[in-house]
Amino acid sequence: MAKKPSIHAYSDRTAFERLMVLMATLVRYPGVGECKIKESDKHRNALDAVRAKVLELGSEFQWPPDYPAPATLRKDLETLRDYKILDRRMYRWGYYLGTGAMTLEELQVALHALASQAQYQANPIARRVYQQVSKRLRGLDVEAQGKLFYPVRSHLNRTIVETDPEHLRGSRRDTLFAQLDRLETAILDGQAVELSRSLDLYGRDRYGSTRIWPLQLIYHDIAWYLVYEYVETGQLAVSRLNRFRNYCRFLNQQRPLTIQEQRLEAAHGLLENGWGLYLGELDEQQAELNGTLEPISVKVRFFPPVVNFILEGERRHPHQHIKLGPKDRQGEHQYVDYSLPLPERSLEEFLLWVNRYTDRAKILAPESLAQRHLQSAINLLARYSSTRDR
Repeated sequence: MAKKPSIHAYSDRTAFERLMVLMATLVRYPGVGECKIKESDKHRNALDAVRAKVLELGSEFQWPPDYPAPATLRKDLETLRDYKILDRRMYRWGYYLGTGAMTLEELQVALHALASQAQYQANPIARRVYQQVSKRLRGLDVEAQGKLFYPVRSHLNRTIVETDPEHLRGSRRDTLFAQLDRLETAILDGQAVELSRSLDLYGRDRYGSTRIWPLQLIYHDIAWYLVYEYVETGQLAVSRLNRFRNYCRFLNQQRPLTIQEQRLEAAHGLLENGWGLYLGELDEQQAELNGTLEPISVKVRFFPPVVNFILEGERRHPHQHIKLGPKDRQGEHQYVDYSLPLPERSLEEFLLWVNRYTDRAKILAPESLAQRHLQSAINLLARYSSTRDR
């Protein structure tokens, strides 16, 4: 005698509706079920949060009072796990389906950042992803009346070098941008690589092959840079991507992502303490990271009309101090003193920043930096006074 097929748990219309509404809840409200309470009550309150949204979306159905119960929803969530719709892991920060981890508002913010990086910072990977996602979400943008892709915020700083591998031609332009996929894989896999440097504009004679642990790609001012650590010495450094050749060879060395994160955190600590991107030589780096390197007190006096621009930069550097000078008859400050501690490695880049204000700035300390600033002014005057170039 043939065995009768068993009735599925969701053959009942109400049960099926309940499961569909639960899935719709996770789609509409990614992150639902996040709990900011003590651990002992977390699971119960997470279900309460999910249940509240299920009841809200299911209000049009003729369900019994207080339906569904938390225990029923717990069973439904297990069903979604059984069918691989949810993962088996814990959702400590709320439930979401697959990669649908963002609300519409969060998605808009992410799209704006992605579009800016694709267009102005010329990230070829971001450009490809944005093109794919924008096609996929075109219907949603129509529903949002064009607001989904409207660039409310943008980062206009443009890269000054070619970044698209499809457009990289010629020995000077055949750069590491053609190896971005391999480089990003190496970063996330903790994979050491061998690169080849083609340009060294700072006179340090660093050409040819170099073995590194790549840590992060960063965009700063006008270009993309690579944060990395030398395999042999452990020295941290930052270099422009376009100054490496189109070459990236994986080495037989790997390390955990936790080590990558630790070294990246050390690099960012150096960046935060300094000014600009130069991280210094190995010995001073180690002393700085160990807290045994004495910083140099730097002080610059800025004059009108630059004063208000300096005052505006209240977050220009985490260790800065701004002191207002006396006011004139019009109530305007005659000057403002800008001071901060800096490692010696950062003085060159700091001087470049001061130079942009020309005669509206005077370095007060240290004396050695003040003399360099003065000499720059003398050299500029000499260049303008010369008749050779006329």
